[in-house]
Amino acid sequence: MRPLAEFRAHVERSVAGDSWVIDGNYGKVRDLIWPRATHVIWLNYSFPLVFYRALRRTLQRVITQEELHGGNHETWRQMIFDRESIPWWVLRTYRRRRREYPQLFRQPSHQHLEVIEFRTPRASLEWLERIEGFQHS
Repeated sequence: MRPLAEFRAHVERSVAGDSWVIDGNYGKVRDLIWPRATHVIWLNYSFPLVFYRALRRTLQRVITQEELHGGNHETWRQMIFDRESIPWWVLRTYRRRRREYPQLFRQPSHQHLEVIEFRTPRASLEWLERIEGFQHS
């Protein structure tokens, strides 16, 4: 993990341009991103789907020993016992984030954002196909 000041500086440079896309949910830099953003796409999927996908990705990385940032590798022990592992993170944060986002979107400082919320992967793909002729394989 990068030191916070370094991460914030990197994000600030990334959003300085006229157009950009950021993937992720980083509350520590929201104050840098959301004021300059025009849209937020919220993949507000069900807990079973989010947890299943997080667990599946983590298992795949453990089995294949896929290299992560900084040469790190996930292990069985980390996946099961480390409270910072992705599956544990989903368990800890899912409900809070589901409550938090509608409140954030209603704040006066975020009224300029167009929020596009999807409840299912199918809805997301249909939207992508409409706007760009995107073909999912």
